[in-house]
Amino acid sequence: MTNTNGPAPPDAPDTPDAPGSAPFAPVLPPVIATVILHYGDPALAANLAAALRRADPEHAHRVLVLDNAAPRPATGAWRRLPDNLFWGGALAWCLDAARDMGCTHLWFLNNDISFETRPPLVARAALRMAVDRNPYHPQMVRDARIQYRRVALVDGIAPLIDLECAREVGGADCADNPRGYGVDVWLSLRAHRAGWPVVVDHQLVVRHRYHTTARSVDGFMDAAARAEHEYMTRRLGPAWRDEVARLQHQWTDETTL
Repeated sequence: MTNTNGPAPPDAPDTPDAPGSAPFAPVLPPVIATVILHYGDPALAANLAAALRRADPEHAHRVLVLDNAAPRPATGAWRRLPDNLFWGGALAWCLDAARDMGCTHLWFLNNDISFETRPPLVARAALRMAVDRNPYHPQMVRDARIQYRRVALVDGIAPLIDLECAREVGGADCADNPRGYGVDVWLSLRAHRAGWPVVVDHQLVVRHRYHTTARSVDGFMDAAARAEHEYMTRRLGPAWRDEVARLQHQWTDETTL
């Protein structure tokens, strides 16, 4: 998983060769469902979807807009949910939907991002991602000198998630926090603890306008912050902010692929 923030997804853990099997099984290319979550201004998701489809025409049929029961419906949405599931609930819904579609990975995109990297984009999103600035997660700020960074956790503006990884670690785990703040961090940390690589690609870069939609909904930011604190306290203890800050500075940089 990355974002990588996200999200891009980790390779499956190594397993011993079965008796009589070839020493190296063929590696199949990932099948990525790219889902843009719409709530707020419909033009944001529409413009991002159009940009991705132009950049990767061979993947255009899997570039999808999910309308999260928005007051201003999306044009040409893949699905319109009957109720607003918020970010966390929509992520959980999409993990199941992508698996049902036969995909191996979910690229779950905020609608208020833009790509700073030249096409192709979906095809290039092998496993990792970076952002050009991030006020919350310094481990995810782009460093053009390196190829990728192995980290302990990421945030969720654009995580590319291996569906098998998500299944193995227990899914989104957001029933008590559907608004989703903290869900991304907890999911990536569980993946890291389970031995899955959590990777930030410094050669695939997005720019994010933070909280574009959230700030347009009265009271949302305060409610989401309270829910995040309760959620993370239950999982990491009352000093969870200190623990996240410590983990943000645990990384290994790689200059070659």
